[in-house]
Amino acid sequence: MTDKALVCRCEDVTLEECRKALERGHRDLESLKRYTGLATGWCQGKMCVAAAGRLLVSSGAAEPSSPVTPRPPFHPVPLAQLAGLAPENEKGT
Repeated sequence: MTDKALVCRCEDVTLEECRKALERGHRDLESLKRYTGLATGWCQGKMCVAAAGRLLVSSGAAEPSSPVTPRPPFHPVPLAQLAGLAPENEKGT
């Protein structure tokens, strides 16, 4: 696989970036996530944690015991909902 291959499509984290992080001592999922931004995008790691785990194991790191810690909001939330705004069809005119 080429070093330009994406491990995390949401945050554009490449295999090369992950390998450099491993060389710098980031040898667990949580540390890899914090260093590269892996698993912090739209999918919150649903698409990339397995690939990152395989990369860790193949590099000699311990097998991950749990997925990364999700940060709120776990599921995408519309900005209007966070702001407490009523949807357009519920506004009084």
